[in-house]
Amino acid sequence: MSRSGFSRRDFLKLSGYGLMGMFLPDLSLALPRQDNFVPLQGRVTDRILWSYDAPSTKAGRVKLYWHDLILPIMNTTISEDESAYNRVWYQTEEGGYVYSGSVQPVHTLLNEPQMISLKGALGEVSVPYTDARETADPNSRVIYRLYYETVHWITASAISQVDGSKWYYLLDDKFKQYYYAPAEHFRLIPDSELTPLSPDVPDEEKLIEVRLDDQLLLAYERGNVVFATRIASGGILRSGTYTTPTGNFVTFHKRPTRHMAAGDITASGFDLPGVPWVLYITEGGISFHGTYWHNDYGRPRSHGCINLTPKAAKWLFRWTSPTVPPGKEFAYGYVGTKVVINV
Repeated sequence: MSRSGFSRRDFLKLSGYGLMGMFLPDLSLALPRQDNFVPLQGRVTDRILWSYDAPSTKAGRVKLYWHDLILPIMNTTISEDESAYNRVWYQTEEGGYVYSGSVQPVHTLLNEPQMISLKGALGEVSVPYTDARETADPNSRVIYRLYYETVHWITASAISQVDGSKWYYLLDDKFKQYYYAPAEHFRLIPDSELTPLSPDVPDEEKLIEVRLDDQLLLAYERGNVVFATRIASGGILRSGTYTTPTGNFVTFHKRPTRHMAAGDITASGFDLPGVPWVLYITEGGISFHGTYWHNDYGRPRSHGCINLTPKAAKWLFRWTSPTVPPGKEFAYGYVGTKVVINV
């Protein structure tokens, strides 16, 4: 698909059905492989969420859900509203329908705890959420709630003196503090998942294009689209107007994980540990990154950054330069993959 051949009609057709991010088969390489089918679940990301007896907010209300409740997702369906930027709804076990933008798709995948080497390891939360605690004790004070597909630095393993359970010792990359979380709730990310994608394509022949009006990201190799996904860029919010800058940039600063809080432009008053696959394009903190606090792509709603699904952000992280070697917290320099952001 040539650059000039990806039209607004193509975009509307794919994004309306929630199919953006489908172009690249290599995206599957970033996913853990399971021998058996794992039922899909959904975590409510809004404060409250209603289900309806049809996939529309104009239908009859069925049940009220609240933040962090986990719902079995039985099916997906498309609403009849052709003007909606996202027409995807999830059918719940109770038979109602919930809007997909307010539900994070999650799994519950438990892992065999591993010994951690001296260099540490990156770990990805593989359950809907887990609570990080002050000590390796299920009754100790909760420091943070860590969510599905967030990424964290694991520095050591430990056995609880209370009940013999196994825990990982996590490093907070921003505040340089430590806390514990249940080891079985983390999938260790192998080095093979951090290797660059399309390393044979020179950096000058790669390009990321962001179309703000379409809320669309396109990745090109030698002028051909190799990946496309919907985004959520800076928007007009109750707390103020946050715009994503336009112009030419490079992905000069990359981190596999970042605790965004206390001054980070993305946090904007929130406290967000484990934000995955971060690619900074400005010194002021504008970045591409995975997002776990919403699933609402296709409209502006961020505080200036470019929100992506964690899987899309991981693909972009591996495809761009500079490369972050395994075991390293970041790569930084005034080189990187070209980015063009247009209205």
